[in-house]
Amino acid sequence: MSNSAEDTVSEETLAERVLRLRKEIEYHTHRYYVLDDPEISDAAFDSLMRELRDIEQAHPELQDPSSPTQRVGGAVGNQFAPVVHEQRMYSLDNAMNFEELDAWMERTEAALGSFVPLVCELKIDGSSLALTYEQGKLVRAATRGDGTTGEDVTVNVRTVHDVPLRLMDEGYKGIHAGIPSVELRGEIYMPKSSFESLNAQAEAMGTKTFANPRNAAAGSLRQKDASVTAERDLSTFMYAIAREASIEATGQWELLEWLRACGFHVNPDVRRCTSAKEVHEFCKECLEKRESLPYEIDGVVVKVDSFALQEELGYTARAPRWAIAYKFPPEEKTTVLRDITVQVGRTGACTPVAELDPVLVAGSTVARATLHNEDEVQRKDVRIGDTVIVRKAGDVIPEVLRPILSLRPADAKVWTMPKVCPSCGSPLVREEGEAAYRCVSLDCPAQAQERLMHW
Repeated sequence: MSNSAEDTVSEETLAERVLRLRKEIEYHTHRYYVLDDPEISDAAFDSLMRELRDIEQAHPELQDPSSPTQRVGGAVGNQFAPVVHEQRMYSLDNAMNFEELDAWMERTEAALGSFVPLVCELKIDGSSLALTYEQGKLVRAATRGDGTTGEDVTVNVRTVHDVPLRLMDEGYKGIHAGIPSVELRGEIYMPKSSFESLNAQAEAMGTKTFANPRNAAAGSLRQKDASVTAERDLSTFMYAIAREASIEATGQWELLEWLRACGFHVNPDVRRCTSAKEVHEFCKECLEKRESLPYEIDGVVVKVDSFALQEELGYTARAPRWAIAYKFPPEEKTTVLRDITVQVGRTGACTPVAELDPVLVAGSTVARATLHNEDEVQRKDVRIGDTVIVRKAGDVIPEVLRPILSLRPADAKVWTMPKVCPSCGSPLVREEGEAAYRCVSLDCPAQAQERLMHW
């Protein structure tokens, strides 16, 4: 009886966790895709999605057709006309390390009987775009939306200079006779320098800044006034077609060549690999050059080259089996720590927070980072004025890893926890055996605000 009861409690707890995860993911999906105003990092969102997917796979009884894991892309807004894609726009499964990437290559090899050529491309950190051409002329541009239906942003996309309004003759000849239209896919993005300038301009005007270049691109694309889009520095990289049978290309490598011939902007950093070793080498090279690129990337997309073999491998409910996204490890940046403030949580726990010169880390601007507690500050010997290394490894608030001692200024200040709460002035107390200091006042405004926000 006791084992049965424990199993029941465990299942109920797991079911509750699934419901909370689904609700949280839907909330952040709406903020990201509809409001263009994310609250958490991409890595944190991916972590939530992976946890939900793992639970559902391990417990089929908890699966639900309405789960976010069964959706592709984000929500469809209501300020633009809906556009039904010629073919569903799928998301990609992720490989977070070489072990997961190798496991995918081994599964692919086992399914096809041998290692087949793979095409590796940079994973551009932008916003998905679908362009439809009829008789070689651009007639429609749409966002990804929910993967099946997107938003009509044709007027805005016509202002993006590297989107051809008419296919070049050399490429147009590659479309099979009798095909009235083709839907081509790619990524629209904002260069790093343009993103920084846009946010600097917003700060000077006292308006809201964008969280990262991807959302700056998405927000610029979804303007009601196309003249605003025209003022933004947007570019594209094209890499896919809805129906491969529409053109003469037989694989991804030939498709990229055809897109170039049509006049599209195609990323030059691509490689056709014939071994796992070559795939690893390409990924390592891209990681090394990541910082020097003028646009954001967050990994490498690896695809089976042959369209016929892609069709043989097919799709899961949300992603193609013939492609995977290798995600880069957490990015580290350096910046100056200007001050250390204290954040009071809903339980009264006081956390030191580093106030930083804003720096772009893993696709979003970081200006604050957790220092955890006073012991951690002392252990890492972090001082006000230090140049520090910041990392964002999936946490909502990034962390300071360590100071660069060789860059420490002579007037760097040692920090200690204040004696009183910065919100209410009550004494801070540290219980024996605990790392955190706490404000024990029942009337602390900061605690009340945090409890309300948590609720």
